[in-house]
Amino acid sequence: MLIKITINNFNLPNILRQILIQYIALMKSKLFHLDLLKTKTGKLSTFGGVFTPDVLTILGVIMYLRLGWVVGNAGLAGAILIILLAKTITICTGLSMASITTNIKIGAGGAYSIISKSLGLEAGGSVGIPFYVSQSLSAALYIAGFTEGWLLIFPHHDALLISVISWLILLTISYISTVFAIRIQYFIMAIIAVSVLAFVLSPVERIAPTLIGSFEDAEFWTVFAVFFPAVTGIMAGANLSGDLKEPRKAIPIGTLSAIGVTLIIYVVMAITASLIASPDELINNQMVMVDKAIWGPLVIIGILAATFSSALGSMVGAPRILQALSEHKSIPFHNFFAKKTAANEPRNAIIFTGGFIVVTIFLGEFNSLASLITMFFLITYGMLNLVVFIQQSMQIISFRPTFKIPKFVPFLGFIGSVSIMFLIDPIFSLVALVTIVALYIWLTKRGLTANWGDIRGGMFLAIAEQASRIAARFPRHHIAWKPDLLIPIEDPKIWAGSLLFIKNVTYPSGSIFAFSVKDSEIAETENSLSQLLLPLNKEGILVNKAVLEDKDFLHGAKIVIQTLKGGAFRPNTLFLTLGNSDKGDKTIESLVDVANKYELGVVVLKQHPRIAFGMQKDVNLWLRDKSPNWHLGILIALQLQMNWNGKINLVSVAADKAEETRLYKFLNVLSDQTRLPSLTEFKVIRGSFLDALGQAPKADINLFGLSDNSNFDSLREIVELTNSSCLFVKDSGKESALA
Repeated sequence: MLIKITINNFNLPNILRQILIQYIALMKSKLFHLDLLKTKTGKLSTFGGVFTPDVLTILGVIMYLRLGWVVGNAGLAGAILIILLAKTITICTGLSMASITTNIKIGAGGAYSIISKSLGLEAGGSVGIPFYVSQSLSAALYIAGFTEGWLLIFPHHDALLISVISWLILLTISYISTVFAIRIQYFIMAIIAVSVLAFVLSPVERIAPTLIGSFEDAEFWTVFAVFFPAVTGIMAGANLSGDLKEPRKAIPIGTLSAIGVTLIIYVVMAITASLIASPDELINNQMVMVDKAIWGPLVIIGILAATFSSALGSMVGAPRILQALSEHKSIPFHNFFAKKTAANEPRNAIIFTGGFIVVTIFLGEFNSLASLITMFFLITYGMLNLVVFIQQSMQIISFRPTFKIPKFVPFLGFIGSVSIMFLIDPIFSLVALVTIVALYIWLTKRGLTANWGDIRGGMFLAIAEQASRIAARFPRHHIAWKPDLLIPIEDPKIWAGSLLFIKNVTYPSGSIFAFSVKDSEIAETENSLSQLLLPLNKEGILVNKAVLEDKDFLHGAKIVIQTLKGGAFRPNTLFLTLGNSDKGDKTIESLVDVANKYELGVVVLKQHPRIAFGMQKDVNLWLRDKSPNWHLGILIALQLQMNWNGKINLVSVAADKAEETRLYKFLNVLSDQTRLPSLTEFKVIRGSFLDALGQAPKADINLFGLSDNSNFDSLREIVELTNSSCLFVKDSGKESALA
């Protein structure tokens, strides 16, 4: 209660006050055990498993060798601004991670697990694989830093030998166990604490520090880019999520505490640097902390300890990311890398990671990858923030973290991460993003499956819902027409329609809503309908389906049509098939009447029993100049011509020479106004309609208008006379071939 009263006494913004209160509530959960490395369950505690690795990775070599350079260039105020800007990104990411880890049961792999459980294994793997490589290469870089520090003390030692010995010691520690590694880190943290004190307690030589620097060596954002890697490392504890007793509580407490403590340390050290040395000294002497400390050797030992601990943190964390990736079969040889010992140690992954690191050391070219490593860290931070922002924006009930943060926090973290990437190095940023996309495509093709759900479907559904709300503000216009077919299917097992033809009418932007009506065997009918439509699904066509329980097919069909009329994505054309007998003619006639009532276009297909759709090339479209019923026919003909890569013939019938001339003019004008392909041909046949059917150009399908009083036997006769499949079309009044 005293803590809450103290917070409320400060004039803090309400949002910040709420975050602090939630953080204190977590702290009071007795998980932050300063005296315990492992809990009684054998899992790591908050202090040992999260806080210690995070602090030791954040307080690295940049703090010792480059912080003075930052203060010298930027001045004290500029340096503090840079520290606060950099920390803003990690604070946002830490808060986002705290929020989401109190909402889900996080698995092994830290950030990889969080992203996978939110956006799917493909997204998690596309970020997790580069993140693993970055962690491994970071170990090589830290070993190089340790070697340079060692050579300051023993300049005659062989650099490669020191690196290999360091690598071997680190590999041995990480191979023995995580517990042993963290016990070593406790000792290292004590050394770093003493070395920091040795510098902070340096005698003050200057009374008035330079507040705003001249940026002599580099401009503001370049100085920022040099410093930013110093605040990364907040994932070190999250990478051990599989070894934590309660990661849901340990990660928020440990991460946020580490960020806060290291922020204070960096600010205090920046103030100290500005008081003990001039800007010129700070810029030109990277060992200024050693020279000015009350006892320089302590700072040198701190440099060695910092680089050693950072390397150890990477060598402990990276194998666990690899093991987590392997558990979900995201990488080759996953069976080998997924294995763990009885003590939960991923020994195979540790050995492989150690080999990868030592090869990098021998190649000696890893310094050129430093920018790329930073990019992948930033992408991981950005993705974590994006995941939280998406889930907050979706407002789904499953996202109810016990640690709540405002929406601007993850949004700021995401935008900041992406912006800093391009400020640091635009080229490496693009390389990193291309790598992520390529990995995502590769992992998608692998067909990964997980035993949990993710938010991708809901995310796109939320986007669709929002888009439908916006679309509802605008009237449906002819220019936006596309073939959205409503297909009633009495019995999916014996349906006589042509899926290939339906595909050619709807592909690529159309959609299908197929339904059946049954009073029994609903589940069996649903399965048959799914199997029937599966080929269309595989072609990438949007297919929806439903089975309505009703005793009367026509009654059920009317209910479907009436219901869909109010939907945002409603069909616009009723697709029917005409049988060889008149058995279903009454049903078709009734459905056409319902379609007219609810402003649906109608197409009735009568497939030729032997020829079907022939070579799927040419289309005959029969037109009358005084009929308004030609818009849908032209649109369907254009769809078929596009997918068949064939030719359209406009056909009409004239009684005499004068009418023939007039009809040719009509067809020519119509073709021009509707922008038909240049290869479109015109044919006007003199005589009766029935006689003309045998004289028309040879086509793979003939399209005719469907009148209100059509005789279905006559339609069957037309199929025989044209010796082709025929499609009979009726406009709804909502289409326009002129749009």
